Amino acid sequence: TLSPPPPLPPSPPHPLSFTGRVIRAGRAEGTALVSPAPIGFLGGVDGNTGIVTEKEHPLEGQCVAGKVLVFPTGKGSTVGSYILYQLAVNGVAPAAILNAESEPIVAVGAIIADIPMVDQLPIEEIHTGDYVTVNNEQVQVKKNLIVTQTFSTDLTNSFRCIRSIR
Repeated sequence: TLSPPPPLPPSPPHPLSFTGRVIRAGRAEGTALVSPAPIGFLGGVDGNTGIVTEKEHPLEGQCVAGKVLVFPTGKGSTVGSYILYQLAVNGVAPAAILNAESEPIVAVGAIIADIPMVDQLPIEEIHTGDYVTVNNEQVQVKKNLIVTQTFSTDLTNSFRCIRSIR
């Protein structure tokens, strides 16, 4: 007698969809990099490399380049807006920024750096490694996916961060 075939792996859940408030309109997609703590860009993120440098920050040592950067809100000096612009000029900016609640420093930085930004989102539903698509106020989150494009994009962004350190 033949044994039954093994069960199929569970299909990935339907993507989560959210509608937020547009701070900077635009379209972007990429792997989420999520912080439970606010981010201050002046002194917290290296504008040349895209690496989070704030001591004891949950993302310390991680690179934001090409990621959909998710965090509750911004903090710190108004110069942080220019650090976001510097990230863009150096090719190591996040693909998009998602916040629970925006604040003026990050909002201005996203606007001048042309980084799509949306707030008023349930960021606790997004986790590092999720694949996120931003289309103006619409945010779609895909979980539990094996996406070769994501790996390729992440590898490219890692090389960008490494190259910018030199």
